[in-house]
Amino acid sequence: MPKMKTHSGAKKRFNLTKNGKVKRSHAYASHILTKKTTKRKRGLRKGAYADVTNSDTIRKMIPYK
Repeated sequence: MPKMKTHSGAKKRFNLTKNGKVKRSHAYASHILTKKTTKRKRGLRKGAYADVTNSDTIRKMIPYK
């Protein structure tokens, strides 16, 4: 059986934690930052976990992580 291919976009965006949760970063943190408050930008720097409904799909896209 051939090796599975990793999704190129997913491998750059997601990581798996030790417990198997999918870690992600926040969107909307890269540009047009002048109108966003400091508190909002600070919150966007922190990581988050992907929703449970999406995590199975993401795990299939990154089989070797």
